[in-house]
Amino acid sequence: MPTDHAKRNEMTRVLNSLISVLLDSQKGFAEIGDHLTDSSLKQFFLTESLTRAGFRGVLEEVLHQNGVHDLHESGTALGALHRAWGDLKARFGAGDHALLETAQQGEVEASDAYRDALDQDLPLPVRQTLAGQMEHVLESHDYIRDHRNALAAG
Repeated sequence: MPTDHAKRNEMTRVLNSLISVLLDSQKGFAEIGDHLTDSSLKQFFLTESLTRAGFRGVLEEVLHQNGVHDLHESGTALGALHRAWGDLKARFGAGDHALLETAQQGEVEASDAYRDALDQDLPLPVRQTLAGQMEHVLESHDYIRDHRNALAAG
């Protein structure tokens, strides 16, 4: 049976990993939003970027409450690649559809990261927080997918 110290270390690892994913999401939403032409989508992406920053803040607070004060925030290599790919698409005139496709893929990866986190042995309040955040990520994915499909249809 894992010790309290081992459980705290595992929670720290899991939350730090999610914080990196959320940092990628925050940056990705802001950058893609800058390139979108549809004003309502631009607003959604700006709002979603701020939401991801809020999610990060919540997870950072959980770490602080558990004695972790030295956070080294950085995104993931995959996130940087997605942002670069989205920026490249935008520079070469890809429309909103292609940018939404990139964003949707990012949301798939974010939801996968949340699923992986929820597979770990975490305290109930942390699990509840992560489940609520994941639900929002899934809703965001569906919103992006639906708008991407609408653009493809017509």
